Amino acid sequence: MALDKLLENEAQSEIERIRAEARDRAGAIVRGAQEQAQTLIESRTRALETQMQASLTRARSSADLERSASRLNAGESGMSRAFQTAQHELLAVTRAPEYRDILSRLIAEARAVVPNAEAIEVHPNEAHVARELVTDLEIRENYAVQGGVRVVANGGKSGVTNTLQGRLERLRDSLAPQVSRLLSES
Repeated sequence: MALDKLLENEAQSEIERIRAEARDRAGAIVRGAQEQAQTLIESRTRALETQMQASLTRARSSADLERSASRLNAGESGMSRAFQTAQHELLAVTRAPEYRDILSRLIAEARAVVPNAEAIEVHPNEAHVARELVTDLEIRENYAVQGGVRVVANGGKSGVTNTLQGRLERLRDSLAPQVSRLLSES
């Protein structure tokens, strides 16, 4: 029986050694798997953070563009309103007592450009003033001419238009930066 006990102890010892070895190997496998999982998690986390930062950058850029576009649209809208107001005010000037002097200068400037003038065209509302100012040429009524004159020559084939609104249009590009600055300050 001693031999049985000895063999049994040896077998038990061998079983314990195999179990210990299996536990060590299982522990190593689990640690390796945990390390691999941790590395994978860290890699995915970095990738997601990079994607999130890129998305945030795109969103900020998009918002900046949208804000700039809104400012530009607001500026253009304000600019358009400012010039429309100016045009309206220029038309209102035609009813002021000082307009007689203004119309006189507009006529003189246009006649200087067209020395062989045959007629002067003005808006019907301004015809009576033009007739008082010009006695040597025919005064024609033209609804298309507002706030100024059109001097006609060569049977109507040539001429020049000199109106307050035309002057405003010619100055629009040079006035735009100043108007824009004034609008942004208010």
